[in-house]
Amino acid sequence: MKRRRFLVSAAATVAAPAIVRGQNLNSRVQIAGIGCDGKGYSDLSEMHGHQKTKLVAFCDVDLARTQRIAKLSPDAPVFQDFREMLAKQGEKIDAVTVSTPDHMHAFIGIEAMRQGKHCYCQKPLTHNVWEARQMSMLAKQSGLITRLGNQIHSHQFYRTAAHAVQNGAIGKVNEVHSWCSATGHGKSFHIDRPKTNAAIPSTLDWDKWLGVAQERPFGEWKVYHPWGWRDWQDFGNGALGDFGCHILDPVFTALNIKKAPTSITADHSGMNEEVWPAQNTVRYVFPGNEMTVGSTLNVTWYDGGRQPSHRGTGFPSDHAFPKSGSILIGEKATMVIPHVGACYLSNAASLQELPGQNHYHGWVDGILSGEQPSDGFEYGGPLTEAVLLGNVAVRFRGQALQWDGQAMEFPNHPDANRYLKRDYRAGWEITPVAPTVAG
Repeated sequence: MKRRRFLVSAAATVAAPAIVRGQNLNSRVQIAGIGCDGKGYSDLSEMHGHQKTKLVAFCDVDLARTQRIAKLSPDAPVFQDFREMLAKQGEKIDAVTVSTPDHMHAFIGIEAMRQGKHCYCQKPLTHNVWEARQMSMLAKQSGLITRLGNQIHSHQFYRTAAHAVQNGAIGKVNEVHSWCSATGHGKSFHIDRPKTNAAIPSTLDWDKWLGVAQERPFGEWKVYHPWGWRDWQDFGNGALGDFGCHILDPVFTALNIKKAPTSITADHSGMNEEVWPAQNTVRYVFPGNEMTVGSTLNVTWYDGGRQPSHRGTGFPSDHAFPKSGSILIGEKATMVIPHVGACYLSNAASLQELPGQNHYHGWVDGILSGEQPSDGFEYGGPLTEAVLLGNVAVRFRGQALQWDGQAMEFPNHPDANRYLKRDYRAGWEITPVAPTVAG
């Protein structure tokens, strides 16, 4: 079968359902990697392990970070600009993986989907709330097969926990507490921009690394690239952005959370205009549903070593909770879901274990079959929005921000609305996705 591509204008969204060469079950899904080392390398290595895939192109703004992955497919061309890669190799590409710093996820993912490419994107799906809405809207309109890179979604631990809750193991849920041990500025070891400015490595295109973000000096190795970027508000989303889409994922799945929070309030250990706080506590109020006791559900997030109290959980005060995880307090029992660990109940009841699935291969199988697996952008977008709303609330310490998800605004705090979207650098703007017209 010949490949079919979507013909779209720069301002239009994909208008037709995705039909890909991969629907011929005797062919292979041809994948290009954008961001090729670290998590990008592990993502692409997993995709490469599927018998019906072929890695056909690689792109990284730092060419030194393509050396390992190139060994998996020596004939695949290597690029520094994903736009050049799509222009020159687009007819050979069915799908892309996006494993760059957070601030570039939407710019890359939206362009790739507009060119009809199935998309696997690392968590959090985007850098800000507006971008997450754009990505999920485009995914829905296009019919492309998408998946968020929070691979524990498919692990037996999270699948078992979600299945148990949905089947009544703890009864309806009163409240949730989720936490992680990571801090908001624990990778770069900086709380302000470095005063020195080292030479930019010859393999790195710093302008393309900055992308949508405003210009700044390269600084020092590892302060931003390739490691410390998560700490910085311009590029990453701190501990909440790093782990929220992992740890809150089984909560969203188990409790069938589909509506946006209506209120978000945050406290933290202090912050400036450059890096995220070392410690956060974020309190969300979600609308209740058939899985909850009341008409609302309180979900509280902690990071930087903060943890919930044992009070009301059914566990004794000397019980050691995991370093990262969630507690779901139900009518019948409390469930603890460790971050990548087997869940357990306060009443010590045994649970039916569900087998794990290969998250990466599930995306490929979805492309081959035309069936969207769980954890696509229509799910990952709202999950990411909720996570990133927490980082908006962090900027307004102690103030309850009322959220209108449909209007996409804080009606009680207009000043907070400016943090829903960034100021894009000239030449790196994202053209909005046209909303679907009803009827």
